[in-house]
Amino acid sequence: MSLAVQGSLFDHDERRNLGAGAWIDVRAGWLNGWLDEGGTLFDELLEAIPWRAERRQMYDRVLAVPRLVSFHDLTAGPAPHPAIARLRRRLNDIYAGELGEPFTSAGLCLYRDGTDSVAWHGDTVGRSSTEDTMVAIVSLGARRTFAMRPRTGERSPGSPGRHHRSLRLPQGHGDLLVMGGSCQRTWEHAVPKTARPTGPRISIQFRPRDVR
Repeated sequence: MSLAVQGSLFDHDERRNLGAGAWIDVRAGWLNGWLDEGGTLFDELLEAIPWRAERRQMYDRVLAVPRLVSFHDLTAGPAPHPAIARLRRRLNDIYAGELGEPFTSAGLCLYRDGTDSVAWHGDTVGRSSTEDTMVAIVSLGARRTFAMRPRTGERSPGSPGRHHRSLRLPQGHGDLLVMGGSCQRTWEHAVPKTARPTGPRISIQFRPRDVR
């Protein structure tokens, strides 16, 4: 598999400042320059990744996590697929200077259908409450909504629990979404369930050390 991505995709024309030091880069079709039209990487990862189901304590019950996952520390062992290693190198070329450190891990999630999801959260585990970080997410497969909302701030009048600045970002095959600055501390993100028929999606999350 060769890597030949257009340099024009790596400027910050797609950057959106969210306030309080938070920003996102949204790059639709980022992988179109090096993924074949048949999308074989999705099929290869579906077979090659050691997917596992998790269960978590939720109040007084232990529930199944509604997606399959696989986490890889790329400083401690090889990537589970050559494309993961190439993606990490390319993203480090683009963002490590701004981040001040490299991406060191790849976390993969398999959303099998619209009933799989991830709840509101920020990737702050392992970092201080004042430390900025960056998370890069590559999407493969079916289009799903990536939702974001501020952790604090004004709520919409007459709509308790709803933020003025909440975002719903459609993420399709080959798209790249990068959350940087204070985003993990000041915003939350989620992949909500959907009742509409949808196929499987794989997300690949690249994070620096100690971030989960």
